[in-house]
Order: sequence, then structure tokens, then C-alpha cells
Amino acid sequence: MSHRSARAIRLTAAFLCALFTTPAHAADRPPNVVIIFTDDQGYGDLSCYGSNEIPTPEIDRLAAEGVRFTDFYAAQPVCSASRAALLTGCYPNRVGIHGALGPSSKVGLALAETTIAEVVKPLGYATAIFGKWHLGGAAPFLPTRQGFDEFEGLLYSNDMWPKHPESPTAWPPLPWIVGEKQVEILEDHDAQEQITRRLTARAVDFIERQGKKPFFLYVPHPMPHVPLGVGPNFRGTSRYGMYGDVIREIDDSVGQIRRALEKSGVLDDTIIIFSSDNGPWLSYGDHAGSTGGLREGKGTTFEGGVRVPLVVRFPPSVPAGVICHAPCMAIDILPTITALTGGQLPPLAIDGKSLVPLFGAAPDAKSPHDILGFWYHDRHLEAVRSGRWKLHFPHRYRSVRDGPPGNNGIPAKYDYGVEIGLSLFDLVSDPSESIDVSGAHPEVVSRLERAADSLRARLGDRLRDVDGSEVRPVGHFEEP
Repeated sequence: MSHRSARAIRLTAAFLCALFTTPAHAADRPPNVVIIFTDDQGYGDLSCYGSNEIPTPEIDRLAAEGVRFTDFYAAQPVCSASRAALLTGCYPNRVGIHGALGPSSKVGLALAETTIAEVVKPLGYATAIFGKWHLGGAAPFLPTRQGFDEFEGLLYSNDMWPKHPESPTAWPPLPWIVGEKQVEILEDHDAQEQITRRLTARAVDFIERQGKKPFFLYVPHPMPHVPLGVGPNFRGTSRYGMYGDVIREIDDSVGQIRRALEKSGVLDDTIIIFSSDNGPWLSYGDHAGSTGGLREGKGTTFEGGVRVPLVVRFPPSVPAGVICHAPCMAIDILPTITALTGGQLPPLAIDGKSLVPLFGAAPDAKSPHDILGFWYHDRHLEAVRSGRWKLHFPHRYRSVRDGPPGNNGIPAKYDYGVEIGLSLFDLVSDPSESIDVSGAHPEVVSRLERAADSLRARLGDRLRDVDGSEVRPVGHFEEP
């Protein structure tokens, strides 16, 4: 028997064992869940995803001990919409969250929607979020009203403050929240430099306080979103400048969380998930990350804007060293956690599918989705993916590729008038989306257009004036 055949048998056996094991596994309780979610981190910013300039040994170790997904997607290439998808298992269109909510926004994630925290709470979980929420800043939409016992961090992005390089007068002071109360104002860049280590300390403390009680810990780091802030222990420690230093501090945070789990004796009873909310904000130049050769970045539905890292470590269900190429999306995280914990899926319809069947490392593992949709702006369906194929519909997008890059925290100017026509790309042979093959594959174009029409009918497409029959209302807040 060849080495490859023996490995395949071992992985298949491990998968079957995991598939038919109860969620409690070796413990007499369901597994803990830790989600570490970075902001604006590029697909090419981790050494396990090909970076030669930013060493990330802690994240690499998680990948080596679990599964690394090569074709995982944010549901939208922007903050609030992406987070809504992660926490609800829904396309952002379905729950009415678009773009990046600002401090004055009067909308938020509706209380009728079910978050991951609310899925696991009935199972006896302690729940906490330490980091960036960005799903509503008014009282009805705070994380403590959406299933989380504890919260510390920011209600929106760390650049929504008076020191914004382009629009400083547009933003109020940046508050730091504990629970539901403002405890201080982040007034300068020194305060930004403390964010990652403050949140890490809270995460470690939360783990150490739980004892044998199951817990869900969500750490949505505000970094490496600009303005960059990095602690003194990591300044000048990468070849990628300040941005690389920030990633190194986040990697160290992952290591601290791992060691806290190990010290508490629950490392192998914990599902650890690492991902990012969208691709890099390319207009910031040397303060932005790398797409790893993918096209465009944040704010576009090209691969550089929506393809992000996903690493999952959970030995009872995930064999070590797995690489999965099946396309999947952040909408799949909630149903995956539901399957592994034994929870109940939300009562309202969701769009995600469990990824547990992909953990077995079968070489021909298939996506749980026949088609994935990529919306942007106000429900513009800009592209769809099915298997190896990605079809872009005619739309405008922003780009800085023909202009000078941003420097030292000052962004370059986008050209918002760049257009793409109907274009088909083979992502297996052309992940950079550089060669339109629509003329050679008209049958694929027709199939994907029909599938896209089905998505439009259900979830809308303002590019074609379709409202969508399954779109639910966003939460609204009215001043008393």
C-alpha cells in the first residue's frame, strides 16, 4: 500500500469517527467555541497562506493541526455586512445589513435574528465578545442584547474618530465600551496601540474563569484595520513594516489564547476558528495587507476583496494537516458550530450549510453550495461562483491600480468608475481573474445566469430592480 493510500484511509476513518460521534466527544459537555476574526486582513498575510514577509507561527500551527481552507469567502467585502453573515448564517441581504454602519446609524441587526451566541446559550454556554461589534451602536442592538454575556471593545471601526485622515470632522470621539457602558474615549494613537493586547488579556481571563462550563468566545480584532496600532514588543519585528508588525501581534494573541485553553485543560475540547472579515484596504498602500496575487481588494467582489483565510482546529472532528479546496463562505460557520455543539438551527431561514462533511480531507470534497452569491453596495448582485467557475455581471467597481499607492496611513484616491462587463473566470487555472473565458463556455454562462436569477428572486438585486421575496427587515431604532 502506498503512503498516499494509507493516509487517505486514516483520514477517512477519522472523518467517519467524527461524523458519528456525539457533540460531547470525550467530555461530558459540548465543545467550547473560539472564533478569532480579524479586520481587513488579506488572503496573503499569513505564512501558511504563502506570505514570505510576515511570520505567523501560531496561526500556522493551528492550520497544521487542523484544516486550512483555500477557497473560503467573506459574504461581502465590507465590515458590518460581513459580520452579520458570520454571526447569523445568512447572506447580509436576507437580514438587511449593508455596508459599514456608522456611529449615527439608526439601524442594526434585528433582534428577531439568531446569532451564534443565541444558538449555544440554551446549551448552557457562557458567551463573550471582546473586540469590534459593528452591527448596531444603539442600545437595542448591542451584543449584550444578542446573546452575549460579556462585551468589551468598539461598537464600530477604529477609524471612525476625529483623527480620520480624509474626513476628521465627520466622526465623533471613539468610545471604548464595557458591557453597555462607555468607560473611556480613545483619543490618540497611543490608545490604538493598546487595543490588541487589551482584548487578548480579556479573552485569556474569560477562558480562565470558565472552569468546566462550556463557552463561546468571539474575538473580532479591530486590527489590522487602519489606523494601525501595535504594541512596543512588536514594533519593527517584520519585513512588511508596521502592517506586518500588527499581524505579528495578532498572531501572538492567537498563541496566548491557545495557551490559556491548554492551561485550562480544554484545548482539544475547543473548536478554534480563525478568519478575516474581508480582503485588504488597498488604498492604504504600505498600511494595507496583501491579496496573495488575487485581483483587487476590500470593497470589491473580485477574489482579493472576498477570499479570506479560514483555519479550523478541533481534533475530535478535524484530522491534522487537511487542506480543503471546496468553495464555502462565512454563512457556513453558524450551521457548522450548530452541528458540532448539538444546538438547534435558528427558527428563521438561513443560507449557510455545515462544513463538517468537508473535514474528512477527501481530495474530491465538494462545496455544500451549488452556487455562492457575491453582493455589494445596496443589494447589488455582482458575481456568483459555482465549482471552479466565477461569473461577474456588469458593474462598476473601485480600483487604485493605475494610481500612486497610499503611504504612512494616508490613503490613495480610488477610481470609482472602473467597469467590468459580463465575464467568466476559471478560478482553478486563473485565481487572479485575469482571463475572461465566457466566449469559450457559453453553456456555463447560461447555467450561472439562471442560478443567479434564482438568488435574485429570493434575496434581491438592485442592479436589476429586484427586491427579493425572502429579505427580512433590518432593526430600526427611534429616539424616544
